Amino acid sequence: MNNRETELTENLDEVKAEVADAAFRCGRKADEIKICAVSKLHPASDIEMLYRAGHRCFGESYVQEALAKQEELSGLDIDWHFIGGLQSKKARQVAGMFSAIHSVDSSKLAGLLNRRAAELGVVQNIFIQVNTAGEEQKSGVGEESLPALVEELLGLENLKLVGLMALPPFFDDPEGARPYFARLRMLAEGMEKLFDIRIPELSMGMTGDFRVAIEEGSTMVRVGTKIFGRRPGY
Repeated sequence: MNNRETELTENLDEVKAEVADAAFRCGRKADEIKICAVSKLHPASDIEMLYRAGHRCFGESYVQEALAKQEELSGLDIDWHFIGGLQSKKARQVAGMFSAIHSVDSSKLAGLLNRRAAELGVVQNIFIQVNTAGEEQKSGVGEESLPALVEELLGLENLKLVGLMALPPFFDDPEGARPYFARLRMLAEGMEKLFDIRIPELSMGMTGDFRVAIEEGSTMVRVGTKIFGRRPGY
C-alpha cells in the first residue's frame, strides 16, 4: 500500500467513524447512512485505491469526466452517482449510466431522462433537487413547485423517485444548515402523505456539515474534501 492509498484509507475510516458517532448520538444506526465519496476532479486511481479498501459509492459532478472514469474503471462494480447540476443537453449521456441522478429539478429534464431510459430499457433512479433556501444562483426546484414535479415523475415509467436532495447555503458553523436539512425532511414526509408513496432517501450533508445532516435524517452524505483532500486547483 503506497502513501496515497494509506492516506485515502485512513481518511475514509475517519469519516466512517464520524458517521457512526453522529448516528449513535441521535439514536440511529450507522448502516442507515451511505457515504458517497465525491471524487470529482480527483484521478481514477484514487477511486481504485478506495475500491480496494472496500468502498463502492462514488459521486461525480461533470459528465465527461465521469464517463471517462467509468470507462477506465469498467471492470469494477462501482456504485456511481451523478450529483452535479445537469443540463438538458447532457441528459441522454447520463441516463442509464449511474445508479442514481441527484439533480433532477424540472419536468423538461425528467422527460428527457425518461425517454432515454426507455430507449435503453432501464429504470433510472433519481433524486429531486430542492432549493430549500430559494437561492437564485443554485439549481433546484422551488418548494411551491415540488408537488407538481413529484406528480409528473410518478407518471414516468422509466424513472423511479428514490429521494430528495438539497444543497443548503454555506455556513462557517454547520448549525446554520440545520433548518434547511430539517425542511427537506419535512418536505419528503409531506410528499409521502400527499401522494401515498415512500421516499426512502435524503441526500444531504457534505464534508463540513454531514453530522448535522445525519441528525436531521440524511440517508446519504456526499463527502469529498475530508476523504480526498482539496481538489486540484482549489
